[in-house]
Amino acid sequence: DVQLQASGGGLVQAGGSLRLSCAASGFPFDDYAIGWFRQAPGKEREGVSYRSSVGSTTYYAGSVKGRFTISRDNAKNTVYLQMGSLKPEDTAVYLCARGLGSHPSTERQEYTAWGQGTQVTVSS
Repeated sequence: DVQLQASGGGLVQAGGSLRLSCAASGFPFDDYAIGWFRQAPGKEREGVSYRSSVGSTTYYAGSVKGRFTISRDNAKNTVYLQMGSLKPEDTAVYLCARGLGSHPSTERQEYTAWGQGTQVTVSS
């Protein structure tokens, strides 16, 4: 079975940092792009960052560009999201998802396998 599990969330003060991990199993990890998304209460799910299966093609939402960094370790079947200079508006459940292929799309509907999320709360 395809599985993705996000972890590493928590409570942090504004200006702080967190590193999220997305551990994947059940499919050839280095064949697929992975995306990070977030959903705050009462808001639609939004894309945060995406990374290609190999190489270093990455995309970031404008709201996180310069503050967040996505990386992956294919040997560990894991994608990371390093988050810095956190703001209260970054508070959300963060989820990772597998894309349709190796290139990272910025279209949410092209991510078809979703993991459980991890809560990130940023206090002011």
